[in-house]
Amino acid sequence: MKTKSFKEQILEGIPSELPSPKPYDPTINHAPKRKDILTTEEKKLALKNALRYFDPKHHATLALEFADELAKYGRIYMYRFMPDYKMYARPIEEYPGKSLQAKAIMLMIQNNLDHAVAQHPCELITYGGNGAVFQNWAQYLLTMKYLAEMTDEQTLVMYSGHPMGLFPSHKDAPRVVVSNGMMIPNYSKPDDWERYNALGVTQYGQMTAGSYMYIGPQGIVHGTTITVLNAGRKIAKNNESLAGKLFVTSGLGGMSGAQPKAGNIAGVISVTAEINPKAVHTRHSQGWVDEVIDNLDTLVARVRKAKENKEVVSIAYQGNVVDVWERFDKENIYIDLGSDQTSLHNPYAGGYYPIGLTFEESNEMMAKNPEEFKEKVFESLRRHAAAINKHTAKGTYWFDYGNAFLLMASRAGADVMSEDGINFRYPSYVQDIMGPMCFDYGFGPFRWVCCSGKASDLDKTDQIAAKVLDDLRKTSPNEISQQMADNIQWIHGAKQNKLVVGSQARILYADSEGRIRIAEAFNKAIKAGEIGPVVLGRDHHDVSGTDSPYRETSNIYDGSRYTADMAIQNVIGDSFRGATWVSIHNGGGVGWGEVINGGFGMLLDGSDDANRRLKSMLFWDVNNGISRRSWARNEGAVFAIKRAMKQQPLLKVTIPQFADDKLIDKLF
Repeated sequence: MKTKSFKEQILEGIPSELPSPKPYDPTINHAPKRKDILTTEEKKLALKNALRYFDPKHHATLALEFADELAKYGRIYMYRFMPDYKMYARPIEEYPGKSLQAKAIMLMIQNNLDHAVAQHPCELITYGGNGAVFQNWAQYLLTMKYLAEMTDEQTLVMYSGHPMGLFPSHKDAPRVVVSNGMMIPNYSKPDDWERYNALGVTQYGQMTAGSYMYIGPQGIVHGTTITVLNAGRKIAKNNESLAGKLFVTSGLGGMSGAQPKAGNIAGVISVTAEINPKAVHTRHSQGWVDEVIDNLDTLVARVRKAKENKEVVSIAYQGNVVDVWERFDKENIYIDLGSDQTSLHNPYAGGYYPIGLTFEESNEMMAKNPEEFKEKVFESLRRHAAAINKHTAKGTYWFDYGNAFLLMASRAGADVMSEDGINFRYPSYVQDIMGPMCFDYGFGPFRWVCCSGKASDLDKTDQIAAKVLDDLRKTSPNEISQQMADNIQWIHGAKQNKLVVGSQARILYADSEGRIRIAEAFNKAIKAGEIGPVVLGRDHHDVSGTDSPYRETSNIYDGSRYTADMAIQNVIGDSFRGATWVSIHNGGGVGWGEVINGGFGMLLDGSDDANRRLKSMLFWDVNNGISRRSWARNEGAVFAIKRAMKQQPLLKVTIPQFADDKLIDKLF
């Protein structure tokens, strides 16, 4: 039988004849088994829901197979339907289709599921333990077929991974509209999410996973680098560098894998603990971490040597981070900076591995004895926090990375609350660093992907972006000069740091003016034939797209950080201002139920239409957030929105008046 080409397989969608079952490859990093939460009747419903994608003639075979998957893994992934072709971001011309915009989205989807990029590729999970692109492989196949068939007069509607279908629209409408995990509030508890995900009717999409905008750990390397640099500035006594200073953290799976690379760029000694040996191997083999140590005695000796020599080195400790904190306290090893990037928004299903259990024991217990495992997690968090507290008492600057560490630790009864019993004793990195220094001024993670797949195109875009930033820096006000300098340094060194994993992509922090100017320059270069098409996007970790009270909006103090109007307004506004695709998620970075996030993607193809769209959409995408931050009385944001109004006469924003604290205090 003739082997079908890649394009033929895409256009086929769900095959009419069943492909052969796929062997379960134990060498791949698989998602842990999810807990058995469905009743017998609900399991029947899950099977009926899964079988909706297939001809009834296959139901007898597939029902048995899917029931087995549900029993073994707690989810129906439809492994049989994983494509035989290699999953990666191909050059855009290799995709079948009638719409260049649709082809760009296909490229981005495949990048999200690239084995070098995705955390659990066979389970369609890109990062964060449960940040899914799709719920199952049938959804992937059907979505790719729809994208290959659609025109620029249609919009594909995505319901939590399910392609509802193609609907008539118009060329300026988004080609795809994505929603993920949008549960009714009264049915939005952790067990609800588990149940309805197991039923196959919703999913936790994260943001850059569920809106096809993940670019591998590079996406967070930059943010982590900026965070560590600015944390270093906070602890510097005499403006000294970070040379010889020690940064201790944990997590090497998904986005947390960026930490050792960021540590190297910032110039520190970093120790990143990770209990999953496959995650350690992946980051070490990719060159994202310099050394691997699995013995505490060896680790202590190595760190002492690194401190003595003021080395710039990243060390992965294969083991539990609690052991590191406790042992470093006992050995009196001074930790300058500390954090944690394990996925505590997903604490009971692989996001956090408690002290006292092996990796294998944890995976078994979380599936078979979920209540006992929850207690082990809580015990570990209490011990974890106690060890951190001992170090901070010695002078360590510890910050929460917004991944719900402090939130879960507080729920576990750990000693992490401040004296008022309301706030945490340690700041979120957004509260202390990124919010007032970056987000309030409109600086956030602008990213792009070169659709040609050529490294030379990425080099060219780096040069273009660097020139734009250099030009902008000459007239930038003092308030943003440090951000400009840090990002110029970053883009000049981006290639040397070998940051590309998967697609030819880049990220830097820019404000709306910087994003628009860079995008315009890219579009001009595409029109001139100097580079191929470019996809623009951003992270959830940004100025405007995310309402997240423990991270992105944690420096909002007017009481509105628990509201989600900004994210909703953001995605609606992006959709009619020219985004190629838009997404809205219950979740993004810190967990389902803890955040609402809006995302976008935009294709630049060198056209006048693209130039018109980018100016309108990118301006809104940033200034929506600045205006909300300004209304919360954030002084940096007030400065930034007033500056934006001077640049754009059509912008009119309500500016807050500041009440005198003494006047208010007298009344209570």
